[in-house]
Amino acid sequence: MSSGSPRAPEIAPMPTRCSEIMKRPVRCARELDTVQSAARLMRDADVGFLPVCYDDGTVAGILTDRDIVTRACSGDEHPSTTIVGDIMTRAVVACRPDDALSKASARMRQHHLTRIVILDARRTPVGVLSLSDVAQYEHPAKVGRTLQTVTERKYSPERP
Repeated sequence: MSSGSPRAPEIAPMPTRCSEIMKRPVRCARELDTVQSAARLMRDADVGFLPVCYDDGTVAGILTDRDIVTRACSGDEHPSTTIVGDIMTRAVVACRPDDALSKASARMRQHHLTRIVILDARRTPVGVLSLSDVAQYEHPAKVGRTLQTVTERKYSPERP
């Protein structure tokens, strides 16, 4: 028996980079896929966010479950014949794997997004980062500020 005091357990350092908490592997849709096939991919992967990639693997846009509902299902379009390229969001908000989590949070706040894609130097998706991922590691006040900003309406409701 040793007479020394017990050692405190080692505590792992808090993640500070996107690469440390991003979800991977990334599933991608293609612009010419039908919305129905992309929706099935989302269902099977249990995600609501897919990068849309060119044949070379680089990102062309983003498709969300909300894009499918608001742009394909709520109008006269048919998911079995509408292609992803017709309804995807072309503006891609992204970070790099080595970017700080604070930079990812700032981009989410700036663009009112809860998910962003993580791209390598070739613009190939290597991960997805969600606000819920960040919330597990960031200071609660900072996460709260990000959530408040992300969920603010673009236009305030009209008052009677």
